[in-house]
Amino acid sequence: MRTTLCSRAATLSTLSRVLILLPPSEGKAAPRRGNRLALGALDFPDLTEARETVLSALVDLCADRPDDEVAEAAAVLGLGPTQVDEVRRNARLLSAPTARADRIYTGVLYDALDLAGLDAGARRRATRWLVIMSSLFGALRPNDPIPAYRLSGDTRLPGLGTVSTFWRSRLDPALTAAAGDGLVVDLRSSTYAAFWRPPAQLARQVATVRVLHEVDGRRSVVSHFNKATKGRLVRDLLADARIAQTPADLADQLGALGWVVEAQTPTRAGQQLDVVVSAL
Repeated sequence: MRTTLCSRAATLSTLSRVLILLPPSEGKAAPRRGNRLALGALDFPDLTEARETVLSALVDLCADRPDDEVAEAAAVLGLGPTQVDEVRRNARLLSAPTARADRIYTGVLYDALDLAGLDAGARRRATRWLVIMSSLFGALRPNDPIPAYRLSGDTRLPGLGTVSTFWRSRLDPALTAAAGDGLVVDLRSSTYAAFWRPPAQLARQVATVRVLHEVDGRRSVVSHFNKATKGRLVRDLLADARIAQTPADLADQLGALGWVVEAQTPTRAGQQLDVVVSAL
């Protein structure tokens, strides 16, 4: 049974402006049918030009390659010889069918989040609150229509450079504006945290969540527990409908929802909340 280490009662309010930042997943479901990619249909329209740049670099890397050169593109993307089909998929991105981002991304976090299984109100909140970092598109909302692709944040694309570095300055205006004066809940992995560092003026609004797995009094960061716990945690917040105004209030909200939370000392970058789990 989950308990909480937080004892102070949280003061919560229902806010329309909150940003919950998620990593993408390497695994993706490729839709069989759907409209072609239309960058103008995606949220954060100020990113359209940057998205065109990354898309062009990725397609150029993967397109029109004879079989003996596909492995070279795969190596650039960090893929092995058995994953060359991912290169060919990237080559067809401009004509590939699209689906909602929350149906494209698969994996432990998104399985645990299970947006499709939430009620209508929680799904609407997900559309307003969630932002998924994307190596190809920068930042996405769950309902943005995208194709399946393969590109990691630490990839160095020819003519572009490292993807995370490319996005760092370009995401700042869009995400800072989206955050406004609301709470920013950061659940990204380290690679995707590099895409956007919330500016100093947002520090009091930023809660960075770390998951620790505790067994026999010893704690560690374990990928599977990390991803699954973050998915379940976000699901609980969406279902609860309320959101705290500060990181300290968020810690108390999570405690009231049954999570074990330890709030660390705030810093100039925000406040870290450690969520401690012993089992899934």
